[in-house]
Amino acid sequence: MRNKKFATTLVSLLMVSALAACGGGNNGNNGSASPSTAPSSSAAVEPSASASASAPEAVEEGTPDMDFDLGGRTIKVVSWWDMTPGENNPDDIQMKKNLEELEKKHNFKMEFVAVDYGEYQEKVTASLLSGAPIGDIVRVGRNYAFPALVKQDLFWPVDEYTKNKNAFDQDATNKWGQYNGRGYLFEAQRENLVQGIFYNRTLMNKLGIKPLQDYVNEDTWNWDTFVQVAKDANKDTNNDGKLDTWGLANPTLTDPALYSNEATLTSGDKQTLDDPKTVEALNFVSRIATEKVARPTEGGDWTEPGQFFRQGNTLMYTGAMYEIGGLKTDMKDYDIGFVPFPKGPSASVYHSLEGAYQALTIPKAVKDPDKLLYIWEKWHDIDSIYDYPGQAGYEQNLSTEDDINNAKTVAQGLTVLEHGTFMPDFPYYAIGGDLTNGESVSTVIEKYKAPAQAAIDKVYQK
Repeated sequence: MRNKKFATTLVSLLMVSALAACGGGNNGNNGSASPSTAPSSSAAVEPSASASASAPEAVEEGTPDMDFDLGGRTIKVVSWWDMTPGENNPDDIQMKKNLEELEKKHNFKMEFVAVDYGEYQEKVTASLLSGAPIGDIVRVGRNYAFPALVKQDLFWPVDEYTKNKNAFDQDATNKWGQYNGRGYLFEAQRENLVQGIFYNRTLMNKLGIKPLQDYVNEDTWNWDTFVQVAKDANKDTNNDGKLDTWGLANPTLTDPALYSNEATLTSGDKQTLDDPKTVEALNFVSRIATEKVARPTEGGDWTEPGQFFRQGNTLMYTGAMYEIGGLKTDMKDYDIGFVPFPKGPSASVYHSLEGAYQALTIPKAVKDPDKLLYIWEKWHDIDSIYDYPGQAGYEQNLSTEDDINNAKTVAQGLTVLEHGTFMPDFPYYAIGGDLTNGESVSTVIEKYKAPAQAAIDKVYQK
């Protein structure tokens, strides 16, 4: 293992990249990434069931130094936010220095291009299909790139060049970037992809509720204890006959229920609504509604749960780490804690979610993919001053060591759900809506199995 020097200071690092990473909304919903409607000249190929087994072995040390001249070439890195290297902390400064040295040694210039998120998918897809990609290194959303674009041979496979785990998140290539046995995505880290439960520690103490962290420490933080905590916080504290504190801000928990139980709505080219783990998750969603666990809606939009939490009278809110800066700004009088979303009955560990996973690709029309990935590797391969990935951001944004450990834990258990690939036809919101409105799980499953499969078949062109 590489030697890590201990961090001696807390360094300010707002997790702005996570906001961009989550791009499309709150609470892990997948409505922001609709499937590509680009035509395909070839039949769909089902994902390889053995893809992860064939993943290249990760290594500790990087690629040996290479000597090449790119002739003054401009390498465009395209995303929906500006990826220009900053100087927010010593690690960032070292990586920026690495890039400057690489530019000089190999005679190239790295240019960072930001494209508006609302136009991004359309522009990227059109450029790829035209054979004139918008950049040399291009960020894509997995939901619209797999399988619609990757099956058309529009990207270079990268798995033979991404083995250095100090510079590449191995799951990005070998798990979430897999198609037909090869890896097409790469990324440096996942530490900003954290979802779980923010809770109002100040309100918890005021109400005399058992500390949520105790459940985590005891390994009893599960769906049952979560529901009980939420119910215990639903109180009429001024005895006027009306509840004035609540336990849970979110009335619909479809995605958290799925990821916390290691369940899915889809697997490859099949719907999985009647899979036992999925049935458990849907029953939990139904329980939240039928037992009236969550704070009732006041007719607001998708931002309503976050606004409820900000009022200071609601104990728990399921959300993503990119929201923590705004929560702290708006709730200066409250101590905000973080715990994982509780484990479902079929889960062995805590998880986080990215419902609209995105990462970098190299379009097939771009030359020298091996050199581009070498540059990326040498740019990001540093001896970090920190004890663990994401330390600067976690310490800046979280209040206690327990909160930080919880974030680290769920980041390692990151789950990517793929039903967003099949929207807008996939009946995701209808499923959640019917369960929230009290329809039985068995009725909902039978009602939506066929439409769900039809949406999948449309994307796979079956």
